[in-house]
Amino acid sequence: MAKEPKEPLDPSTMSRRRQVIETFKMTREVDRAVGWWMLAAFLLFGGIGFGIFWLLPGSGTIGLIMSIVGGVLLGFLGMMIVFSRRAQKAAYARMEGQVGAGARALTMLRRGWKLEEVVGFTKQQDMVHRVVGPPGIVLVGEGNPNRLRPLMISERKKHERVASDYPVHEVLVGSGEGQVPLPKLVKHVQKLGRQVKPAEQTDILQRLKALDAQRPKVPLPRGPVPTSMKGMRGNLKGR
Repeated sequence: MAKEPKEPLDPSTMSRRRQVIETFKMTREVDRAVGWWMLAAFLLFGGIGFGIFWLLPGSGTIGLIMSIVGGVLLGFLGMMIVFSRRAQKAAYARMEGQVGAGARALTMLRRGWKLEEVVGFTKQQDMVHRVVGPPGIVLVGEGNPNRLRPLMISERKKHERVASDYPVHEVLVGSGEGQVPLPKLVKHVQKLGRQVKPAEQTDILQRLKALDAQRPKVPLPRGPVPTSMKGMRGNLKGR
């Protein structure tokens, strides 16, 4: 009898320990060497930490204990930094080419950003997502560039109609000319600058409520990657 496919895991329902375990499992599926990289980082940073504490004033048993503890702590920190970066890289690799990958990548934005998935779409599953943050309104399109062009123009007009006082940016996700690769999407959006204040962001969101109320709700397909990467990100950073 065939096994039923497992449902995607939601980090918000898991303990921190379970999040780390599941993140490691998912990372290892893409990056088989992640365990060796973590071990190498632990030994390297641990050795550096041991050496630093060993050179500090103190001797005998207490000095040795402090050196070991310091080496273990620094080694663990280095190991988690390597794990975090390779886990994020693996997550992007898993999402590449999936429907809604851009929206899932945008969940990595920090506090102060409001993401609305699928504010526009085509029958061929091209879609436009919206982010409201310090740059103003950012429309993020993913799919076929030729089909997205008229869709992006239409969405821009709709948003400028209700929020004409604020800037509207357009971003296309992809590897072609003029597009932003998925792994660089979050940084690209963050680098659009600070053009509106927090109070103005609230005003934008209030204006967009009427526009969103007229839209049909479209469920975004979910793949094997967790529906939100925020939990994984916060966990890896010790938050």
